[in-house]
Amino acid sequence: MSFLQSTLDWFGDGDHWTGPEGIPHLLWQHVEISVIAVVVAIAIALPIGLFFGHRRAGGFVAVNVANVGRALPALALLLFAVRWFGVGDPPAWMRTVGIGSIPTFIVLVALAIPPMVTNTYAGVVGVDPEAVDAARGMGMSGGQLLRRVEMPLASPLIMAGIRTSAVAVVATATLAAVVGWGGLGRYIYDGSRVHDDQRLFAGALLVALLAIVVELSL
Repeated sequence: MSFLQSTLDWFGDGDHWTGPEGIPHLLWQHVEISVIAVVVAIAIALPIGLFFGHRRAGGFVAVNVANVGRALPALALLLFAVRWFGVGDPPAWMRTVGIGSIPTFIVLVALAIPPMVTNTYAGVVGVDPEAVDAARGMGMSGGQLLRRVEMPLASPLIMAGIRTSAVAVVATATLAAVVGWGGLGRYIYDGSRVHDDQRLFAGALLVALLAIVVELSL
């Protein structure tokens, strides 16, 4: 039996589609923590990028501080978070919004912030100065200029940053399995531990497909 056929047989096994270890349940967990991490990162990163981009000052420092997160290996940051917060269950209110692992949540938010800050800042700074001058000449205040001119014109770059972060978060959320939580990373982590290549490959394939769906949808 070929490896491909055995992997297809793994997907065809009904036991892998039901229960707490089934594909639908783990897929939902994966999507939950990814979505909440991206939403929190947007709430943090976009105001920073918009503020410094609108001011045209201080952006170099803000962008480079944000990019420190890119230099930190996700697994190393996860281990530091585990030492600080432990691997126990988070408070009930966090579990209700899909955060099943505080260390994983911290890592994903830290991973998502840099591209959003960088792209938002670059998008606002890159707005045509003539459009900005025209808006000011029409009597727009700073807030109106940001909302009506700079943000709409910068939106393609802002969305590109969100898309980049979302795909990276979906791929990295597999680390949740390392600290005993769920998500599609369970298949990869458990498969590698027991040398079940079919389970490992199936998990990797599911994560890759989910990342492609996120990329195309955004």
